[in-house]
Amino acid sequence: MIFAKVFTFRQGFALLLMMWLTACSIAPQASSAAARRDAPYLVLISIDGFRFDYLDRFPSPALQRIAAEGIRAESLRPVWPTLTFPNHFSIATGLYPAEHGIIANDFMNESRYAWYHYKKRETVQDGSWYRGEPIWVAAERAGIGSAAFYYVGTEAPVDGVAPSDWRPFDASVPGGERVEQVLAWLALPEQQRPHVITLYFEHVDTTSHSYGPATPQTVAAIRRVDGWIGELLKGIDASPLADKVTVFVVSDHGQGVYRNDEPLVLSDFMSLENIQIVESGPVSLLYLADRSPQHVRAVRAAINARWQHGRAWLPEEAPAAWRIANSPRMADIVLQAEPGYAVVSNRDQLGKINKGDHGWAPESRSMHGIFLASGPGLPHGLNVGTIAAVDIYPLLLKQVGLTDQRKTRPSSPLLDAIGAAE
Repeated sequence: MIFAKVFTFRQGFALLLMMWLTACSIAPQASSAAARRDAPYLVLISIDGFRFDYLDRFPSPALQRIAAEGIRAESLRPVWPTLTFPNHFSIATGLYPAEHGIIANDFMNESRYAWYHYKKRETVQDGSWYRGEPIWVAAERAGIGSAAFYYVGTEAPVDGVAPSDWRPFDASVPGGERVEQVLAWLALPEQQRPHVITLYFEHVDTTSHSYGPATPQTVAAIRRVDGWIGELLKGIDASPLADKVTVFVVSDHGQGVYRNDEPLVLSDFMSLENIQIVESGPVSLLYLADRSPQHVRAVRAAINARWQHGRAWLPEEAPAAWRIANSPRMADIVLQAEPGYAVVSNRDQLGKINKGDHGWAPESRSMHGIFLASGPGLPHGLNVGTIAAVDIYPLLLKQVGLTDQRKTRPSSPLLDAIGAAE
């Protein structure tokens, strides 16, 4: 009998333990289900290379509607360098490139044994290059899901987390097809529906590189992209979720033109042996094999002695606003041309100078992009001044009810402006 009582006690204890474990496993699922049910929705649209003044100069009714029904910044000041990959990831994380790790489109890692190349899928999809918590990772961790029809970083598991659904970049996919997929995601059953969605259009940037900004071809590209965004807005209007969706529109940088002056050609006056150069017309990164301070400073001085329309900087000497001094991935020397001017490694590169380009310093107005947002809880017709690419992240989080997990949360001029207008 004593044995029977002990056995019965053990059975009861096991049953209670099993019930407790079951409850623990159900609780997160129930919490996730509640999070999905109650969370709003966000569509983050990037129009690569859409300069700040295009909105007022060229017809764009869909973008004008978003501005009229929500918030518009005078301009969006990019981070340094004013290139596609670092700026997209700064918008998505609220961090400067030195913090999130994507310091350029192409660069070396801290140990100088591996390269990140923005056109190589194996590095783009390698999550070890990326730091911070981009908005889609925050959504996944909160249990509300995310999806991406292109955006820098969405092809990689950042800190082990990737969007629930994403597409590898393919420029041949028509813009209309991208919009259809975004609307299809918003039409999924509640438990499958992503609450954070990214959408990317490269057409304005690629066209303005080839033909120049503000040319008829670029204006046509603006009209085409605006038409796709208009179709997206129509689809959202017809959706049961219409009053729960915030639409953000950003661009990573603007676009400028070169002067007729010949670029600085480095090989004309110095040896490039044992120097690896990442060049992009207005800006270049120099990685030196001999990294002794004396040699690095000598190379910098040799360039500055010959360059009238730009400057070579050591990272620690560069303007503080660029935030590059403490980046372990930053090059030994950075070259920044004045607006309209260029620098190339050798004369073979002269033919690669585009009719339109970006990469000049963020202070140059032509490098500024756009910021628009319209959705629940946002004021209508609010115009704010120039904001920085890193200012957008807190509002992205707020619009889907997420908490900023950064250790240091800087002031948010954008949230302050919205609060003052309420």
